[in-house]
Amino acid sequence: MESLNGINNHSSLPSTHKKPDSSPASRDRFLEGITVLLSRWHGLQMAVQNQWGGLDSFQKSQQLAADVFSWFIQSKAHRVEDLENLLHESMLLSLNTEIEDGSIEE
Repeated sequence: MESLNGINNHSSLPSTHKKPDSSPASRDRFLEGITVLLSRWHGLQMAVQNQWGGLDSFQKSQQLAADVFSWFIQSKAHRVEDLENLLHESMLLSLNTEIEDGSIEE
């Protein structure tokens, strides 16, 4: 996910920034942003449209957004490869989709 703050795949996200606003409205906007970003991911959208994860594929995509949100909120050390693993495992296990186009790393 090199596009996240211009970092490479094997680094940690900067931890020297100000503590983020943790108000409910701020959290809602952050989750909405994650959901919008994932809605633009072609591999995920194909899995949802074709119901590769079953009839509840859309709900599974929403759960993925919630899982990514939780990862950011709960994790203290944000390593890009951990986020990539979360995305890869979720796509594979929940949506029966193997992503091989490099989009997880993007």
